[in-house]
Amino acid sequence: MDYKKSGVDIEAGYKSVELMKEAVKSTMREEVLGGLGGFSGAFSLAKIKEMEEPVLLSGTDGCGTKVKLAFIMDKHDTIGIDAVAMCVNDVVCAGGEPLFFLDYIACGKNYPEKIATIVGGVAEGCRQSECALIGGETAEHPGLMPQDEYDLAGFAVGVVDKKDLITGENIKSGDTLIGIASSGVHSNGFSLVRSVFTMTEESLNTYYDSLGKTLGEALLAPTKIYVKTMKEIKKAGVKVKGCSHITGGGFYENVPRMLPDGVKAVIKKDSYEVPPIFKMLAEDGNIEEHMMYNTFNMGIGLVLAVDPADVDTVMTAVKAAGETPYVIGSIEAGEKGVTLC
Repeated sequence: MDYKKSGVDIEAGYKSVELMKEAVKSTMREEVLGGLGGFSGAFSLAKIKEMEEPVLLSGTDGCGTKVKLAFIMDKHDTIGIDAVAMCVNDVVCAGGEPLFFLDYIACGKNYPEKIATIVGGVAEGCRQSECALIGGETAEHPGLMPQDEYDLAGFAVGVVDKKDLITGENIKSGDTLIGIASSGVHSNGFSLVRSVFTMTEESLNTYYDSLGKTLGEALLAPTKIYVKTMKEIKKAGVKVKGCSHITGGGFYENVPRMLPDGVKAVIKKDSYEVPPIFKMLAEDGNIEEHMMYNTFNMGIGLVLAVDPADVDTVMTAVKAAGETPYVIGSIEAGEKGVTLC
């Protein structure tokens, strides 16, 4: 008996690392010290010394059961973008710049080409967010997971000067809410999605005129990364008062997280066009409206609270970053929470 016969192929692990090296290399920043393969990733903090009071930020998350669609469609090149997005978008909600990222892949069996494809997606997410992929782990779990399945999670570290932290503490009645468009369902609510739609290769490859693409393409579309957008807003000289990443829990859970006591967010549902994938979900699943807004992002991936005087500048900056902004509501006095009307 040896380790390979028990289900763990060390040689496959070595091959995976070799196959992913070029993708990882493409994410490097000048602060990265050393290369891939060490026991830890090293990142110089020399530039942080230029900040008055540097604050480290961190975020960790995974892709949830969205990976199930990747299994069925045998498409693994974008799920890594989701893993990065879910972490770095949380970092930018606090006004931070993501510095580096680490991934963790647990799999039933290490298929080197598949693992390298997954990590290639992680690297693409890191390039989009201008953070370095400085390490990771691929763990074979024979007997714990089916051979063709895996789970993917990650961890991001960022930094912000304390004076630039987005805390929400200065949000007040009269402030404007700007929503930035999502790419679709992103990486939340897929347990409900999988209960609504038939999860087969045939159903996911079915084309729908209302979507302009196949169901699988609409659902597997990678989560938007908003790092560049937030950098553009900062470069434009605007201090964002509050920022909410619309993830699990939808509007009802996430928007209040950026609010101080004594104010509420009022969001107008007709201020933007809800993407067709959400309309299809609601109709096919007979999901009532409150549950939709309490589960999904409904087409808005990020909500910003800004001073009314800064609205035009922010809208211009978001468009310059290649994203689509909407004025979706305002802040009013009241019990902390969100009202959709």
